[in-house]
Amino acid sequence: MAAKEGDRIIEIGCVELGEHGLTDKNFHEYIDPERQMEAEVIRVHKITNEFLVGKPKFADIADKFIEFVQGARLIIHNAQFDIGFLNEELRKLGKPSMEEICGKDNIIDSMELAKAAFPQMHNSLDALCKRLEIDTTRRVKEGHGALLDAELLGQVYLVLKQQQGILEIDAAPVSADVHDISDVELPVIRATEEDLSENERVLEMVRKAAKGPALYDLDEETFNAKRKEEQDALDAKEAKLQDLLKNL
Repeated sequence: MAAKEGDRIIEIGCVELGEHGLTDKNFHEYIDPERQMEAEVIRVHKITNEFLVGKPKFADIADKFIEFVQGARLIIHNAQFDIGFLNEELRKLGKPSMEEICGKDNIIDSMELAKAAFPQMHNSLDALCKRLEIDTTRRVKEGHGALLDAELLGQVYLVLKQQQGILEIDAAPVSADVHDISDVELPVIRATEEDLSENERVLEMVRKAAKGPALYDLDEETFNAKRKEEQDALDAKEAKLQDLLKNL
């Protein structure tokens, strides 16, 4: 598949990763590629030509997509491939490139980071999920869906962060009007049993991959000591990673 040869995007899936894991905010669209897909593409993605009839074209969702990723730090597995397709679609519409929308330094290739963590090993998303014991049952059944792959990559990130301390995402600044809410009684939204169960499932996955307690299990003093230890290790690796990212 190659954007320059006329291949088109048929699905975009993004998830937001907050300080403590995946949030409930995401972006997902199926897209009419305005051409017929080949059988191999249908086999891999399990999306048919008939299914995409009537779906929005990229031009219809471009502004909404740009708004979602504007200024954000993106983690993309094999980023050069995805960015190439996105930039070609944006170019056709006279829109800025992804590097202009997000900032070149904000586009992080998780495959390159995985290679730094696991040199001389196979580092596809499937291989990483298997190595880190992340369940890919849905991917086998449903195909390589963009949103599902983004969710799996988010889980890979969480485990790598716990296990290796090689990744760091800073919270993207949010620009908004400032209002005085001192007199406003804010609602308290408590986690449901389903939320707590899902949170415990992810923590158990992290504990298993880390072969020990998750950071979130530790008391404050131990947590702070552990964070300092990880930060010292991260600082030691930062120069190497910066050189790596500059060559992406």
